[in-house]
Amino acid sequence: MTVYQNILAQHYDLAPSPGLSDEMQDIYARMDRVVTPPDFAIHAPYIKAINALKKERNAVILGHNYMTPEIYHGVSDFVGDSLQLAMKASEVEADVIVQAGVHFMAETSKILSPEKTVLMPDMAAGCSLAESITAEGIEEMRAKYPGAPVVSYVNTTAEVKAASDICCTSSNAVQIVNAIEADTVIMTPDQYLAQNVANEVDKNVVFWPGSCIVHEQYTPQDLRDFRSWNPGTRLIAHPECPPDVVAEADFSGSTSGILKYVTDEKPEKAMLITECSMATNIADQLPEVEFVGPCNMCPYMKKITLEKILYVLHTMDGQVEVDAEVAEKARHSVQAMIDLSKKLGL
Repeated sequence: MTVYQNILAQHYDLAPSPGLSDEMQDIYARMDRVVTPPDFAIHAPYIKAINALKKERNAVILGHNYMTPEIYHGVSDFVGDSLQLAMKASEVEADVIVQAGVHFMAETSKILSPEKTVLMPDMAAGCSLAESITAEGIEEMRAKYPGAPVVSYVNTTAEVKAASDICCTSSNAVQIVNAIEADTVIMTPDQYLAQNVANEVDKNVVFWPGSCIVHEQYTPQDLRDFRSWNPGTRLIAHPECPPDVVAEADFSGSTSGILKYVTDEKPEKAMLITECSMATNIADQLPEVEFVGPCNMCPYMKKITLEKILYVLHTMDGQVEVDAEVAEKARHSVQAMIDLSKKLGL
């Protein structure tokens, strides 16, 4: 047994329960296309315990689109991409926020809601992008391009946000860069998002050479091969993919943009060129769409499990703290993004 299991077993009956899963058919119906009944019987005791404990703690769970279905549909109070979750973190009235995502998201929630307790189910759930850039890297870019504003992806640490002028997400990056009154804009740390943004704006976009371990693996040949094997399938890419991959796709957008596109278009078949759980989580919402093809899994996102969520809610371990001075500076860049996004109607 894991440390989590040893402690939780003393307080909760977490044995697989077909009977309990039968009682929770309303929850199971949200994921029954992608989760088998035996698997849901395993998840059901955890879902029941977590949802009860949320009420006791006055807690909410913010679930990213890349969470597994039992987390996304079973226990999350709000789901979405980085921008949507950042906005929710600043709005929720709960005492406790559990971040079902990666560490930089938990930091962002703490930055926006310093009075709240923010729990991270696994502190090792990091991000290749966040780890690729430091505050010193920001200063290096400023020295190379004097006077150019710095737009940092939310997939960054609090220290990097504090050293930036404004943040962005994949869903608002083009609009943020367009709205900045400068001919040259520095974007960090995702080189591919920056290059894809540069293709859509009339500005000189310079960038830090970071990338996402999930999206950088796709190649244009992957898409061409899949299109030849599956004619008629709509190929939909995330803008963290390399530009030549995006050019091969039928559509490119953030996780929320992908969801809107598939919901509006309802293609017969779709391949999402992004993290695996994205298609899994929307499959039950769109039964008329067949999601096909390979995907790449984020090892960081998959560190978050029902067991770990229950553990931190039970013990109140895994509290995320951000230095007050760093948080104040970072809050300015994140809030600037939120305010501009609202102003632009995003």
